Amino acid sequence: MFKKVRIPLKLSLAAFFLAGTTYAFQNEATVKLYNTYCVQCHGLNRNGKGVNTHDIAVQPRDHTDPKGMGDMPDDELTKAITEGGLSVNKSVIMPRWGLTLSTDQVKDLVSYLRVVCKCGPKKEGSTNVGN
Repeated sequence: MFKKVRIPLKLSLAAFFLAGTTYAFQNEATVKLYNTYCVQCHGLNRNGKGVNTHDIAVQPRDHTDPKGMGDMPDDELTKAITEGGLSVNKSVIMPRWGLTLSTDQVKDLVSYLRVVCKCGPKKEGSTNVGN
C-alpha cells in the first residue's frame, strides 16, 4: 500500500541546513551576499553560531535577536559592515567589508538584517517600541 521512499543522505542534509535560511526577502542577491560573506561567523541560521566561532573570544552577533539588533541603529550596522567590528567597539576579527562591497550592497545587507531580526529599521537616537 505505501511505497518506501529513500532520500539520499546528501539531499537530506542539504534540506536540513537550508531550511533555517529562508527569510522573506525580495533581493536574492543580498541573501547570496550574506551567505557568501557572513555565514561563516554568523551562521546558516543567522544566530551567531557559524563554523568559524569555536575558538574566538568575542562571539558574533545573533542576527535573529530582535532585542539586540533592535537596539542597534542602522548607521551603526552600516559602519560595522563597512569599517569592521573594531569601528563599533565589537570584535576585531570582523573584517572591513567596505573594501569588498559597494555602498548599495551594504545598505541592502542592513535592510536584510532588519528582516532577519524582525525588528524593523532603527534610526539614530530612536527607540523601537515593542521590541
